[in-house]
Amino acid sequence: MQVPDPIPVPPNDRLLRGIRFAAVGVFVLFVIQTLVWAGDFLIPATAAVLGYFVLNRPRRWLSKIGIPPMLSAALFTLILIAATGFALLKLSGPVSGFIADLPGIVAQVDAKLSSEGGPLDAVNEAAEAAEEIINPKKAETVEVEVVSQNGFATIVAGYAPSLLSQLAFAIVLLFFLVSSGDLFILKTLQSFGSFGDKRQAWTVMRRIEDRLGRYLGGITAINAGLGVCIGGAMAFWGMPNVLMLGLMAFLFNFVPFIGALVGATVAAALAFITFQGVWPAIGVWLTYMAITSVEGQFVTPMLISRHMKLNTTVVFLSVAFFAWIWSVMGMVVALPILTVIKIACDEIEGFGTIGLFLGQERETEKEERVSG
Repeated sequence: MQVPDPIPVPPNDRLLRGIRFAAVGVFVLFVIQTLVWAGDFLIPATAAVLGYFVLNRPRRWLSKIGIPPMLSAALFTLILIAATGFALLKLSGPVSGFIADLPGIVAQVDAKLSSEGGPLDAVNEAAEAAEEIINPKKAETVEVEVVSQNGFATIVAGYAPSLLSQLAFAIVLLFFLVSSGDLFILKTLQSFGSFGDKRQAWTVMRRIEDRLGRYLGGITAINAGLGVCIGGAMAFWGMPNVLMLGLMAFLFNFVPFIGALVGATVAAALAFITFQGVWPAIGVWLTYMAITSVEGQFVTPMLISRHMKLNTTVVFLSVAFFAWIWSVMGMVVALPILTVIKIACDEIEGFGTIGLFLGQERETEKEERVSG
């Protein structure tokens, strides 16, 4: 007797969507955990790949005049090593002294602000009164002071070998990438199957080279000029460690939003201790912020292509995300990574909506919205 075939049961679409959603969520969590776990490797590797895209166009220019990629890579890496060594030799003293004195500076600022008649005296009295009302003291307590043996300078010194090793790894990897010429790009193209996919990938990489190289090169030049202006302004105020403050402004300005605020706060704290007053510190803070505001609102938009502008909210979220997973270096590489994603989404068919979301509102869209 022949058994009839079972009647097929249609799948539950809602159940399948739930399974897909759960699988995507697990995959995203796995990727985030992998990024955190492999951060010591991925941070210098990412920096080297970004540097490769920036230096690949100058390498091609040198190739046209007969300089092979190996010599170009050696030239670029020697310049990076020389610049890093010069910065370490000239700035190690002021920076290490500032780091060692930072806990004392913070304590002096807190003591001056919280002293009798200071700006925070009334706030402290109100806080103490509120604490007594909420939690009245029923018995005398003995205060125990816990002295930490690990100072801030010790913590920074502990991170220094790791940072130097990551920097050395990034420079060595950058040398091999640049010396390989277009081999890295060609090997990447070979991983695609059809000719159309290879052509699209080639277009995307050339766009990334062009726009990212122009963007990062322009930002580096602008930040260098900003460091010179900040150093000159701090010298005009009579601040100490002017060279350190200029370098700080140059480096911190690679971090959107937070860099300028942190740099201005550090400069204001130094001014508060140096001049023993609140108003000079406020003047230094305003001077620092005014220079960075002119750079951010006028110089950078004028010199950098408007097409590279990104959604401000997305930039803030990306900086916060990479700071969470990769700490300070994550904030530095967050904007270049987001720029690469934006360029790729603009060029790859089917991802145009994501690219449009990552970018700012276009002028044509503004005109249509106003006219409508």
